[in-house]
Amino acid sequence: MTAQPHCLLLLSVAVAIGLTGCAGLPDQRLAQQAMARGDTATAEQNYQQLADLGYTEAQVGMADIYVESGDPAQLNKAEATYRQAAEQSPRAAARLGRLLASKPGASAAEHQEAETLLKRAGAAGELNTLLPLALLYLQYPQSFPQVNAQQQISQWRAAGQPQAELAQVLLYRSQGTYDQHLNEIATICQAELATNDFCYVELATVFQKRGQTEPQKALIERLHSGWKAGAIAPQRLDSVAAVLADPAIGTPDAKTAQGLLEDIAPNYPAAWVSLARLLYDNPELGDTEQLMGYLDKGRTAAQPRADLLLGKLYYEGKLVPQDPFQAEKYLLKAAAAGESAADYYLGQIYRRGFLGQVYPDKALQRLLTSARGGQPNADLALAQLYSQGRGIQPDPVNAYVFSQLALLSGKPEATTLAAQLTAQLPAAQRSRADSLLQAERQFRGTQPSTAQTAAVAAVIDADDSAEDATPAPSSAALKP
Repeated sequence: MTAQPHCLLLLSVAVAIGLTGCAGLPDQRLAQQAMARGDTATAEQNYQQLADLGYTEAQVGMADIYVESGDPAQLNKAEATYRQAAEQSPRAAARLGRLLASKPGASAAEHQEAETLLKRAGAAGELNTLLPLALLYLQYPQSFPQVNAQQQISQWRAAGQPQAELAQVLLYRSQGTYDQHLNEIATICQAELATNDFCYVELATVFQKRGQTEPQKALIERLHSGWKAGAIAPQRLDSVAAVLADPAIGTPDAKTAQGLLEDIAPNYPAAWVSLARLLYDNPELGDTEQLMGYLDKGRTAAQPRADLLLGKLYYEGKLVPQDPFQAEKYLLKAAAAGESAADYYLGQIYRRGFLGQVYPDKALQRLLTSARGGQPNADLALAQLYSQGRGIQPDPVNAYVFSQLALLSGKPEATTLAAQLTAQLPAAQRSRADSLLQAERQFRGTQPSTAQTAAVAAVIDADDSAEDATPAPSSAALKP
């Protein structure tokens, strides 16, 4: 008899949770809908209450919110939360596998764990596991020497595995043979478009490269309709807008990109930063006041990319007065949130003496962090720093190492500097330099290949890595 009140309490809780939509009660369906429209506050409120009651899928939802933030501390919380639920939830195992696969500086053991988790989740029926598994093999071949990526993808395709066709598209991207397979990519993605909205980006890329304006227009209309109907996440519109605005892909259509971003921005704050970047690259679309307004909205929504771009503006002094102290303030905030490009600009500020003197130790720390975060421009700056010895002792071995790594940027000045430093390096030091180079590559979990050039953040422009790309600020700008 004494257990009866407790049982009734549990029953009442279970009934309450089952009554979705009742005022004041946590609701997983509402949380999922809120996440889809970018309302993380409502999603978190509902997920947290359910997670506290021990609901595994709500724990996964909370971890998804942590991942959405992009904050390194929140990502650590996401990993811990996914781990807590992974044994009971294939979905959590899949999420954990994807998180480990994309984790900066992940060890070979973490790559192996990611593979195990993704395979296990896939066997349990989780669909979104094959693409991250393919990316794992393509990005970290040294962690899987027994895996031939093309053979594995061919086996998946022959077996009719979901996402196997899209994995082939990723392989073409990683091999640098995308343009040679445009017909196949278009065929794959037209067949997959209804079930994989990832294909909107690929088809937009193909049409942009071919200059096919009518198919592109029809694709954008379908994309927009799908988003309005709630079937397509706003992130996809953001990605397609980036394709439309990229002059390296084809003739830019910045106006259409702007329209897509303005539609999603009120409910998808990351789009405010994309709009600011679009105006930065295409000043005919709006003035500086409008650009700064977009950034204010992005910063209000705690978007680290907004701090990054604002810091870059003050670093350059092109659209606003150059102010290295303001640049440092915003870049430090962006760097703390994991934006490796911010570390690059901070390194340049400290290396070039923009704050009134050179800070070589700070420059080395920031540039190395940025380089290991995937910025070849930072490797070029490190090679210049070690070769010129500005504030530090010149070191031909380290200069050689970072000049070789900087070749991934594809910049002529990187090629020229690497050739010069290779010719100047004494033969007695070459063996040690090559050993250090290999060790640094292994530490970063990369191999020298064209696949890595895609990791370079677009926010760093072609002229930023040149020694005199941005002039030092006048003494009037140097203020405490």
